[in-house]
Amino acid sequence: MQGVESGKVYYWSRRAEDLLAELGSRPEGLSTQDAAARLLRHGPNTVEDQRQPTWPALLMRQFESPLVLILVFGAGISLWVRDWVDAAIILTIILGSAVLGFAQEFRASVAITALRRRLALTVEALRDGRVTTIPASDVVPGDVIRLAAGSMVPADGVILEAVDFLVTEASLTGESFPVEKRAGVVAEDAPLAHRLNSAFLGTSVRSGTATVLVVKTGRETEFGGVARRLKARPPETQFARGVRQFGYLLVRIMIVMVVFVLMVNHALGRPAIESLLYAVALAVGISPELLPAIVSVTLSHGARALARRGVIVRRLEAIENLGSMDVLCTDKTGTLTEGVINLVGAVDPVGADSASVRRLGWLNAALETGIPNPLDAAIVASGRRDGLTIDDCTKIDEIPYDFMRKRLTIVLAQRGDEPDRHRIVTKGAYTRILDVCTSVLIDGSEQPLDDAQRARTDAYFRRCGEQGYRVLAVATRQVRARASYAHDDEKSMCLVGFLLFSDPPKADAGRAIRDLARLGCRTKVISGDNRYVTAHLAGGIGLDPAALLTGEQIARLSDESLWHLAERTDLFVEVDPQQKERIVRALQRTGHAVGYLGDGINDAAALHAADVGISVEGAVDVARDSADVVLLRRDLDVLRTGVEDGRRTFANTLKYISITTSANFGNMVSMALATPLLPFLPLAAKQILLNNFLSDLPSMAISTDRVDRDHITHVQRWNISEVRRFMIVFGLISSLFDLLTFFVLLKFFDADEATFQTAWFVVSLLTELAVLLVLRTERPVLRSAPGGLLLWATMGVAAIAVVLPYIEPLASAFAFVPLPAPLLLLLLLIVLCYIVSTEIGKVLFFRPRRVRAAGTGR
Repeated sequence: MQGVESGKVYYWSRRAEDLLAELGSRPEGLSTQDAAARLLRHGPNTVEDQRQPTWPALLMRQFESPLVLILVFGAGISLWVRDWVDAAIILTIILGSAVLGFAQEFRASVAITALRRRLALTVEALRDGRVTTIPASDVVPGDVIRLAAGSMVPADGVILEAVDFLVTEASLTGESFPVEKRAGVVAEDAPLAHRLNSAFLGTSVRSGTATVLVVKTGRETEFGGVARRLKARPPETQFARGVRQFGYLLVRIMIVMVVFVLMVNHALGRPAIESLLYAVALAVGISPELLPAIVSVTLSHGARALARRGVIVRRLEAIENLGSMDVLCTDKTGTLTEGVINLVGAVDPVGADSASVRRLGWLNAALETGIPNPLDAAIVASGRRDGLTIDDCTKIDEIPYDFMRKRLTIVLAQRGDEPDRHRIVTKGAYTRILDVCTSVLIDGSEQPLDDAQRARTDAYFRRCGEQGYRVLAVATRQVRARASYAHDDEKSMCLVGFLLFSDPPKADAGRAIRDLARLGCRTKVISGDNRYVTAHLAGGIGLDPAALLTGEQIARLSDESLWHLAERTDLFVEVDPQQKERIVRALQRTGHAVGYLGDGINDAAALHAADVGISVEGAVDVARDSADVVLLRRDLDVLRTGVEDGRRTFANTLKYISITTSANFGNMVSMALATPLLPFLPLAAKQILLNNFLSDLPSMAISTDRVDRDHITHVQRWNISEVRRFMIVFGLISSLFDLLTFFVLLKFFDADEATFQTAWFVVSLLTELAVLLVLRTERPVLRSAPGGLLLWATMGVAAIAVVLPYIEPLASAFAFVPLPAPLLLLLLLIVLCYIVSTEIGKVLFFRPRRVRAAGTGR
């Protein structure tokens, strides 16, 4: 067993019986106790550690920030010069910020763990001789697992049994076409792509079924080795890139200000230690040090809100992408239609009811073992109601369905037929069935499928589609018996008739599409169904039936032509899986943020390519694993609420970044300007840190804030230049009032150091709190009520700011002194004037945006 797991033995070149013995397993699988022991020994079956950090790890992470390390450095300097009070204050603020960040991140961590557990992939394993569903992370070497179409392969192993087992290995080999796998032995030196008896983690099952003996799990798999070598990270989202770029901007501003202040203080001959502590506090003061916690809390709050509405977020960063989505591509079945498909007719080529067509279609659907689909389920259910059985038939072979041929073939031997003859029964898309037919059954006799007959069947097919029926064609022929069959045997067949299905549109589908349109999100249908039935549905739900492209037309288009046409097209019909991805990329190329909603094997590539991949809880593993967001109900109205919540989450995150940095920037500019003009420092280092800490407290409630309807109805995207302009404009407005405060304190009150620092601390903190309520909305502040928690947290901290200079011993610890009543009233008047000025500045700042919005009719 050791040799197999360490890689010294090439397991693909060993007989299955030998591997079972070496792994201490059996064809009936492991016992529960043995599996549990192996899980402890080998660890979870994951390539990367996805466990959420423990609370001690989360707590320690709060002290990893460079800003915290700067504060610790400042506290060390205070201890070195025996300034015990300042050191204690700095360390207390560090601890308070750490506890605050830890509490919020721990809550977010618990929420995300619960969401991930809800969506964890599962696998069918043989345990104690029974088929048991277990989490994929619990799979261990020696497990015997069962895979079917749509499954993700959870580990590396060898195939014990397989039936028409096709696997897509593009994630490992780059080969886009599926590979047929079968039991057996291959050479030791066979490259990975030629190990046809093995299945590998990270690949997906395209069709068929298999029983697999697991040999390697987690980091020991081929996929784990690739991940270790590449150290690959997921692509950076637009939001994460914006936060990173904004961080670089803050660092540059911080360095300029700190160097300037240090040079001025040195030139003025101020004490070096005091100047260094002041510079440290200034650097910390301009930085939104709680940004990681705020982003984490806001996103997790958004994820919990979405979960309550039936939208599960697999990757938190996808919330921003969900909010910025302006094109939704979706299939129609189950999303725009009821998803309850019924077989409503089995007819011959001229439209007359046919029991023979019904039985042949039922035999094909009942005996197939490939990709489960609702059409086959409807055929089987109808046949059972009619009492159909397969007692007089023996299945010989199956040619699985694939998305290029779009047909499925069953070969069977029927009782009563000649013993040396087999019957081939094929059903599938109308055009693909006619491609392999040379005759048609009319009134019980085969006639050549000439142009006239083809025109008649085409006309009937079109009439059915225009009436909203989905159509599958059925063809058959008898051949000389042999052991196995292949694609080449699908030829010279006889068209015997059609199966008709109904799937009516959802009553609220049209309203849901209109609601999405009001949010600036246009809906486009991408479907493998024929043009007639899709156009019939589109006309009933408000889409343009004439704005249509077929897969055949798309195949003839250059990329540039598709870019041009994709924007103007509502319906993409008769498309294959590769074309779905191409359509998504064409829309992205023209500047759209594209969401793709799908649940099938053929949707995986498009889900991965989209800006936000959306699937449903009952989707196949490969589709759900490719998605960023999973809907608990396949309903566009649920998705609409997800888009709205995504925009709320993004808006609240951007509020914190914009408001906090503008307020901090204004205060730091004021201090930098005041430093060379005053005979003392405008604020002591500990006062700056306290100001920063108290102003951050209400910000923790910003994730619960209300969001103006304008931010929900319009697409929101990160704009680093606008955030920078916001910071400068409103920061400088704040600095103007700070300078006014300085003038009043020095000119009219002849303030000494303690009075000046106390007064400006109060004004600075009150203006930061006021601007939080004013700038959280583009509307007049009195017409947009903030969230209750944000309002009360802001009012509470404002009260602390006013009374703190009068509370001992805290006031003395921070070198505050009581302020005379006239001075305090004048300071409050300055704050009021600042609020009015900021309101005016807000109108001027956002006017160009409103003009642009009015010009585009939004």
